[in-house]
Amino acid sequence: MEWRHSSSPHPKKFQVQKSTGKVLASIFWDQDGILLIDYLSKGQTINAEYYLSLLVQLKDILKEKRRGKVTKGVLSLHDNALAHRALATQKKLAYLGFQYLHHPPYSLDLAPLDYHLFPGLKKQLKSCHFSSDVEVIAAAETWLDRQPSEFFLSGQQKLEQRAKKCTGLCGEYVE
Repeated sequence: MEWRHSSSPHPKKFQVQKSTGKVLASIFWDQDGILLIDYLSKGQTINAEYYLSLLVQLKDILKEKRRGKVTKGVLSLHDNALAHRALATQKKLAYLGFQYLHHPPYSLDLAPLDYHLFPGLKKQLKSCHFSSDVEVIAAAETWLDRQPSEFFLSGQQKLEQRAKKCTGLCGEYVE
């Protein structure tokens, strides 16, 4: 019900076009480029079991793509997601020979995906309209493939700079 005068025009009803939704990607990368991108299926959540399977895939991809480069082991930065902190994950990391850096709580300024990788990708995809998840994935992968190795190296260097700054500020927010 609405109050209006008998001669006033009827309100316009707009048709809402349903959004295609969101695509959740787990992206593993190093200073040379993308190692692994995994897209979560609709209705699935990232739990420790799912994440463990990604770590095994990552180990296999490192053997293939970085043959001879991984001599001192793999150092990984994990945020504080439950799947990353799970005991099973810690054991699997040790089994695979991965070391990991503890991520201070609420430190988004130390998440390279958030401050380095995603801003450029978001800017590229900002005004685009996609009719399916497949189109979004293709556009994102095209952008990622176009990035030179210097782009990924600079992301690693920014992490080092931000970590030093965070340590100097005793964990306070950096930027």
